[in-house]
Amino acid sequence: RERVIAPLSDVLSKWALKINPRSSPDSVGRRLMAAGLGYRISPTGYLALKAMLALVGVFIGSMLGAGRGLGGLVMGALMAGALGFLGPDYALTLKARGRKEKVRADLPDALDLLAVSVEAGLGFDASLAKLKEHMEGPLADEFGLTLSEMRIGESRSEALKRMSERVDAPELSAFTRAIIQADQLGTTLGRILRVQAADARLRRQAAAEERAMKAPIKMLFPTVLFIFPAMFLVILGPAILNVQKIFG
Repeated sequence: RERVIAPLSDVLSKWALKINPRSSPDSVGRRLMAAGLGYRISPTGYLALKAMLALVGVFIGSMLGAGRGLGGLVMGALMAGALGFLGPDYALTLKARGRKEKVRADLPDALDLLAVSVEAGLGFDASLAKLKEHMEGPLADEFGLTLSEMRIGESRSEALKRMSERVDAPELSAFTRAIIQADQLGTTLGRILRVQAADARLRRQAAAEERAMKAPIKMLFPTVLFIFPAMFLVILGPAILNVQKIFG
């Protein structure tokens, strides 16, 4: 059974790559890692899933559009097939975005815990292990993965760079650069971690203020589309009825 499934997965993944030539297994792998799914599903499996959903969408769309003639059949197949093919990418983007925001929110507290551990005399690796014991979530998972890579022989700088590439958050990138530079210059880690924690908090506050400033603009569109028409109907409705009675 596995021998049958593996070639089928390879065929479907190659077909998915032909539909979207700009994609590649490496880029898909990076996106899966950013969403926290890199160890649950392989790039080949994800591409095969997209192709399978596209085929299912084509079948269902053609069945639904068959009652409207050839044009409806073709249009239904194309729309449902495109939805099945592009839907996983949209879901993956949302998951990666939410995961990155969670990492950015947890980073200041994690850096404070690392700073306390380092100042108490623990090494950086032991501090990461202590953080993994006391925190949960995507950031703790990333630090745990980085610690595992260092334990199997990966250099600290390379492991931190890989973590920064997986998450792609500015605050985490600044943290990794500071730690790598501290290793190269022999600087005390405790002070650097305190500075990075304060910087991460300022960045988080600035991002929250930016979202708050954008909120009125985002609220304008639903207000214009849904609230204003109802208000005009309530305010002008009686006047229009009275005018109709006068001239009716």
